[in-house]
Amino acid sequence: MIRRDDELLAYDLDRLLAGDDAPAARFPAPWPRGAGGIDAVSPTLDLAVFSGQHALHAVDAAGALRWTVRHACWGSPCSSFHRSYEEYAGSGEHRHPDSGSCWISADGSTVWAHVCTPLPDDVEPELDEEWLVLDAADGRVLARASTGTAAAGSHHVPHPDPGQMGLSIGEGQDGAPLRWGRWDGTRLTVTRIGDDDRCLVDVSPCGTRLLTIAHWGREPAIHRLPDGAVTHEVAADHRFPPHPQAPAEAEEEPDWGYRCGFVDERTVVASTRETHGCPRHWLIDVGRGAVLGQVEYPMPVSEDPMALGDGTWLTCGEDDPFQLLLWELPTVVEEGLSPPPPS
Repeated sequence: MIRRDDELLAYDLDRLLAGDDAPAARFPAPWPRGAGGIDAVSPTLDLAVFSGQHALHAVDAAGALRWTVRHACWGSPCSSFHRSYEEYAGSGEHRHPDSGSCWISADGSTVWAHVCTPLPDDVEPELDEEWLVLDAADGRVLARASTGTAAAGSHHVPHPDPGQMGLSIGEGQDGAPLRWGRWDGTRLTVTRIGDDDRCLVDVSPCGTRLLTIAHWGREPAIHRLPDGAVTHEVAADHRFPPHPQAPAEAEEEPDWGYRCGFVDERTVVASTRETHGCPRHWLIDVGRGAVLGQVEYPMPVSEDPMALGDGTWLTCGEDDPFQLLLWELPTVVEEGLSPPPPS
């Protein structure tokens, strides 16, 4: 997806990599991209849901507004339930707001949204942050639960089971709460995972494991579901070789990039970020949390890798951030050896 001020564009990856850069779907945006949180597009590309300062807006493929759910303002101290962006555009209290996010379930039936409450129809209004499960067809609130957080922002991480969803909340320097939600069609159950210091970054393709990064880019970990317990701290005892572009006397413990993930059920691709030079990418064994070796690309790449869960991952070109490169795992990665270049 690419979010512009006036629209949200969704692209088909296979078409894009084949050279067809026309969007598969486009949705008109109800507010500029800096005036809301993280938006979502349905798996069938027939619905986009925009997460704003005052509302959730669902827009269909023809550009028509399907439904709206208004909520309290993320930009305190505003106390109004504004009906449109034009009502508050440019006002000081909305200039640098906190934000929520939304996502659509794997089967497209529900929308999960992190919002600031109360909602306009609440009988006993109380300022809070809540996780809503909405009917994607009409925006009806099916379930809601308090997150017990004070967000600066958030993002959702989907699960292949449409009844499950992860929510990672950023509280700035105060922490990174992680909530796991289960919706059985009647009841929403929210579980707290960790000690509010782990960012959720990915779910394994079969949905049995989670990948998190500790606050401030430290200590990746693999968790099991359903209880969220840590099974391995990634590369806990690994000594990384000095970055080839670092001065000889430099001693630096690298930070981990937040955009990492499961290449497949057995392998994670992740990056370390150092002061000197581009990020380095590493393949990690899921079963042991051990680093298999550094990925040696045949051409320069930049940024962090984006794992797709089907044995492949994406990077950007070094000089062109809009050049997508798709990589796949080598046939064999032997224990203790650096992997050969991905194809």
